Amino acid sequence: MNYFTEDFLDFFKDLSRNNTREWFHENKKRYEQSVKNPFLNFLEDLFEEIKRHDKEFKVEARDCIARINRDIRFSKDKTPYNLHCTAFAGRGGKKNKEIPGIFLRFGPSETGIMGGCYMPNKDQLLAIRRTISRDIPKFRKLIGAKKFQSQFGTIIGEEHKRIPPEFKAVYSKEPLIAKKQFYYMAQREPELILSKDLLGEVMGYWHAARPVNDYLLKAIQ
Repeated sequence: MNYFTEDFLDFFKDLSRNNTREWFHENKKRYEQSVKNPFLNFLEDLFEEIKRHDKEFKVEARDCIARINRDIRFSKDKTPYNLHCTAFAGRGGKKNKEIPGIFLRFGPSETGIMGGCYMPNKDQLLAIRRTISRDIPKFRKLIGAKKFQSQFGTIIGEEHKRIPPEFKAVYSKEPLIAKKQFYYMAQREPELILSKDLLGEVMGYWHAARPVNDYLLKAIQ
């Protein structure tokens, strides 16, 4: 089924040219009809589908949607609104991006589906690195799986320039251990949002990410 109309994309295109509180409030009804409500409806169906496969997934869709308002406190860009919708479909919801899940960003210029640990804390990062170092072939098998590579490619994220002494020997065998973020991303065309196969497509990414997500989750726990 189609969750979104062309006006979902058009709203953000118009907002990019009129990113003010005045314009947004004048178009708030349009935002609710074409953006906010369809996005929530899609997520509710997506979450029901995820719950069929993951019994520990108990968060609600409305608790996983990020606000459209930008945090401009420390930004030179003072435009008040994001030009996309975002949600984090993970067991921790939007308030806990340490727990692996699927992160969605729907917009006319930024349409992405991401997975993994985006913001592991110091202890979680150490646990991930130790888990990898204990069995590098297992880690390689997971990220080398055909489905994972076809959907996401490989692990991305920022790296530490200095490798902790504990992992210097491991680094020569597995350079990804230098990562301080362990996430992966697929960038898609905006037209995907308008597709009647959107739910199935996103679930395809969820299934492709799950083995690596489960591996990272087990490591940090």
